[in-house]
Amino acid sequence: MNVAKRVATRFLSAERAAAIVAEKGIAECLKGMAEYITQDFLRWNEFEKSARVANHSHDGVIELMPISDHSLYSFKYVNGHPKNHRFGLTTVMAFGVLADVDTGVPTLVSELTLTTALRTAAMSAVAARALARPDSKRMALIGNGAQSEFQALAFHHLVGITEFHLFDVDPAATDKLVANLERMGLSAKRFASTREAVRGCDIVTTVTADKTNATILTPDMIEPGMHINGVGGDCPGKTELHPEVLTKGRVFCEFEPQSRIEGDMQQMPADFPVVELWNVLAGKLSGRQSAGEVTIFDSVGFALEDFSALRYMRDLAIEEGVEDQISLIPELANPKNLFGCLPMSAPVPSAAPVLQAA
Repeated sequence: MNVAKRVATRFLSAERAAAIVAEKGIAECLKGMAEYITQDFLRWNEFEKSARVANHSHDGVIELMPISDHSLYSFKYVNGHPKNHRFGLTTVMAFGVLADVDTGVPTLVSELTLTTALRTAAMSAVAARALARPDSKRMALIGNGAQSEFQALAFHHLVGITEFHLFDVDPAATDKLVANLERMGLSAKRFASTREAVRGCDIVTTVTADKTNATILTPDMIEPGMHINGVGGDCPGKTELHPEVLTKGRVFCEFEPQSRIEGDMQQMPADFPVVELWNVLAGKLSGRQSAGEVTIFDSVGFALEDFSALRYMRDLAIEEGVEDQISLIPELANPKNLFGCLPMSAPVPSAAPVLQAA
């Protein structure tokens, strides 16, 4: 007798993900996600990697980001629409899937809007720990939108930043960031321009949203020993750093084939030298070589980080006892009889007789 087999897919809604992050604590989640990212970057050569697939429109982009190792496959659906705030929507919205490589069964479907913000900030901190001066205490945050709080918290808890300099062309965004940081026990100073905000900082994080070739940082703003964390330049035609900023020091990236198309390095010639960060984390190449060196992390976001984030959120959900499931795969008594999953309330009418040719 064939028995229908139920395939369970764990489900993390936006509300459930927020609840378990709040229960665990944002600081602990950032630390945990950074650890998972580091673990997976150290297994770099075990992954089948590709640049993300992007569909661009006038007002934004929609992307798919796939990756897999020998046991798990993941992908993220994510958009980037800078004008979404006009419609009461976030600039970035995402969801993702973890699946079993051996069977193809999706084992997790999860929101990734909140999780992407956490993983992006955790990735920035992983890079800064490898590239910034270890005594860094002051960071400028240029762009005070949805990602800024996560960046500030990651750099505070994982890197040791205690002083934040803030600037955004929208004063209301800075008001929002100041209020949220105060709630978290962090103080910040606001400035009237990027130039004023970055002066004297150990680390400069740019995380702007406009889909334009912008020059948020110019070479005359760069000081010896700075670490530049360029986060907002993340698709073709969207940059934040003047090309000459990239010549001020060594440039590091996630996945070079993708970063050359999407990162600030899209402005540079094809033979412009860059270092994939995994080489530094694995000890194959050096990171910062002196206190006075300028380091630049040209971050665009890579599928491996989402793979790590999905693993972390899955494990956190299990730890917190979350058992929500979603029915994606039909239950079949006979796996070769997909038609059998259709409910039949009445007999299917007989087919009309086939007329035979005379």
